[in-house]
Amino acid sequence: MATMKALVYHSKDNFSLVERPKPTVIVSTDAVVKLVKTTICGTDLHILKGDVPTVPQGRILGHEGLGIVESVGTNVTTFKPGDRVIISCITACGSCDMCRKGMLSHCTTGGWMLGHRIDGTQAEYVRIPHADSSLHHVPAGVNQDALVMVSDVLPTALECGTVVGKVCPGSTVAIVGAGPIGLGVIMTAQLYSPSMIIMISRNPYKLAMAMKLGATHIVQAGPNAVRQVMEITGGKGVDTAIEAAGVPETFELCQELIAVGGTIANLGVHGSKVDLHLEKLWDRNIAITTRLVDTVTSPMIIRLLESGKLDSKPLATHTFSFGQMESAYVSFQAAAENKALKVIINFE
Repeated sequence: MATMKALVYHSKDNFSLVERPKPTVIVSTDAVVKLVKTTICGTDLHILKGDVPTVPQGRILGHEGLGIVESVGTNVTTFKPGDRVIISCITACGSCDMCRKGMLSHCTTGGWMLGHRIDGTQAEYVRIPHADSSLHHVPAGVNQDALVMVSDVLPTALECGTVVGKVCPGSTVAIVGAGPIGLGVIMTAQLYSPSMIIMISRNPYKLAMAMKLGATHIVQAGPNAVRQVMEITGGKGVDTAIEAAGVPETFELCQELIAVGGTIANLGVHGSKVDLHLEKLWDRNIAITTRLVDTVTSPMIIRLLESGKLDSKPLATHTFSFGQMESAYVSFQAAAENKALKVIINFE
């Protein structure tokens, strides 16, 4: 049996590159893709910390990447061997009740499968179920590292932050957490012309990056953060507070920042309980949203990258070869010290 190298999750804080069987087409709607680029997501770190117990030991991690189609099932009509493709982090059949509602993340035979319920993209090859609706053709003339962000970062920022957070012309936005997703919200929020985008983070490097990407204000996270945001907004708070870190403190901060009639949009992956202060919020006409990305905006994002309306290349800060995968994890786990946003893993 043909084998390949893959990054495998063994147990909490335990992972390594090992030999695994190369995947094959199992059902007629599958494609097997040879990876060209992949990356590491904050969700992968949550898995390693034990925050996602539905991921079994022995799973190949990863749900993002670019590749070349190697083989397809007999019912795959949109892609053929040799096509260069973007892999969506969400696998979707496109025809079940959930897909017809636009909630591809809850597809009855798909959803977040890669690196979760089936082996993922941090390997030399990956099997993609429902290939026709779970892959996108790579457009010509767009930076390849930037296209990796179409897998997850940009649609997550747009759908789970900007859109459900009701960012609109003239509104005020605070983003708590300046990782790749939080910075992606800065990019996508500008498509809707808010009057203020306030980035809140402990990391000076990420705050500086936020200003380069279009934030109007930056605030150092800490005991004075609420006061500073209130000063910026004239005491009103923000119309949209986006939680992009996934820890209790940041969600509670969003509750303190939100204006009357505002929306708190949660993007973070939470591995522990968070307090909801209804004793303060019950009469303030706010909405709280939670969701997993559906990637329904991915085709639009690809067009925006093609046209130059979006440029996600600045998010790709570090590059490693696949043989350096373990070192890439070490670098990404110490992102603050290493000034790392998205690490790009090259196979070619």
